Amino acid sequence: VLSFIIFICYIASLAASFMMAPLLEFLLALFLFFAYASKLNEKFKGVHWPLADFLRCVTAAIIYFAISIAAVSKYSDGASKAAGVFGFAATIVFAVDFYITFNDLVTFLKQGSSDSPEGRKTE
Repeated sequence: VLSFIIFICYIASLAASFMMAPLLEFLLALFLFFAYASKLNEKFKGVHWPLADFLRCVTAAIIYFAISIAAVSKYSDGASKAAGVFGFAATIVFAVDFYITFNDLVTFLKQGSSDSPEGRKTE
């Protein structure tokens, strides 16, 4: 939701060149939401879903932080400032999601690595 609000703010502002980053992040988040909702993560075991979500969070936090600094410092209209403020809020939200996803990723990787040594011991 925050990505969509930032996208709308950038469309209405003079900083319209920054509108592609929130749009892509919104579409990626929407795709992963529908992938988890339709249980694609259980059907396609070859894709490391926690890693994909982790990388999305990391890139979103970095990109939102960078374009928010540029929008707030370079443009003076209200919509650019609003998009920058929402971008900083999105940076915090994605950083928290990054932390939560990182913990899930660690347990996912430990679960996968704990299976293989036990299998070797029985052989």
